[in-house]
Amino acid sequence: MALIVQKFGGTSVGDAQRIRSVADHVAQTRAAGNEVVVVVSAMGQFTDDLIQLADGVSPTRTAREMDMLLTAGERISMALMSMALGAAGVESASFTGSQAGIITDTRHMRAKILEMRPDRIREALDDGLVPVVAGFQGVSTERDITTLGRGGSDVTAVALAAALKAEVCEIYTDVAGVFSADPHKVPKARRLKQVSYDEMMEISATGGRVLMLRSVEFARRHHVPMHVRSSFTWQPGTWIVEEDPTMEEAIVSAITDDTSEAKITVAGVPDRPGVAAELFRGLADAGINVDMIVQNTSANAVTDISFTVAKTELDAAMEACRNVQKSIGAETVSSDDGIGRVTIVGGGMKSSPGVTALMFETLSLHGINIEMISTSSIRLSCVIRADRVDDAVRHLHSAFGLDAE
Repeated sequence: MALIVQKFGGTSVGDAQRIRSVADHVAQTRAAGNEVVVVVSAMGQFTDDLIQLADGVSPTRTAREMDMLLTAGERISMALMSMALGAAGVESASFTGSQAGIITDTRHMRAKILEMRPDRIREALDDGLVPVVAGFQGVSTERDITTLGRGGSDVTAVALAAALKAEVCEIYTDVAGVFSADPHKVPKARRLKQVSYDEMMEISATGGRVLMLRSVEFARRHHVPMHVRSSFTWQPGTWIVEEDPTMEEAIVSAITDDTSEAKITVAGVPDRPGVAAELFRGLADAGINVDMIVQNTSANAVTDISFTVAKTELDAAMEACRNVQKSIGAETVSSDDGIGRVTIVGGGMKSSPGVTALMFETLSLHGINIEMISTSSIRLSCVIRADRVDDAVRHLHSAFGLDAE
């Protein structure tokens, strides 16, 4: 008997009919001789609706109370799912994140899991029940309700799969798996049957919107196989597993894109030790995550430093830079929110020469200028103008032979 953790996203449980459909699928999985743990997100756009309600009540509110509010969505889903399972002839019991033993740190709205104590989930399974767990939430070491951030239900599912030693963690969503590019932008994008944890982490980090990066990191750390599937077709999707050294990997597996970042340039900085350290320490102290960084070649003992941040953190990042501008001797601080990033990802890149040249040649051929470059052994990212991102993705997808037949 295999233990399977099945996570269902907001669109999968968007209304009563969808919830009944999911319950029927869980019942079929049970009938096939498996133990099942179900993790659910809030229905549809319910979390966004709760945020709008909070906006209407007060322009300012504590993160603690926002966590108390937002966790209501998943609690509604878990109760309805348990009822639907009962109607489908499957005995179940619903559990909040705290009841499921998900222990987090004390940071509200972006908590991290510190420990898993799934005793009650194990007991429910031993009693022949299907535990239905509210995703996205836990309880802090100070006994406050916490949330894990956007996409946190994926983390909940993987953490439970790891703690319970499940055979697989199935992530059900509204897409049929992980594709070689965004199918809405590249009609010829094809579904990938299998990708490695490292490739999936790069895809998630550079604009892939199927899985939350933290969930893939957790799965890799605890060796949890993931299977991304559609809850609308129930067909096999994409497996995220350990890299198989016996198989020859595709040079490039996917093209991703992201227009959620902005660029900041700190110009006229003295080229001396300690300047970059002070600049980025100021950003770190302000809680700003920095992504790509480029420092120009020094001329006349001064240089420019450019880096990207999330657009949602642009104002705070600019303030942090201006706070250290005088002390580091920078001439100007400017921002540009009209950029986008296009990335090629593939485990075969590390042993295939010519990948960089082909990417640059393809962009040049179509008149797309590169402003910043970032690389890893299995990723190559270029910052370009935001209005050329869709064109770049399509041209690169064709250039690297990823178009479906």
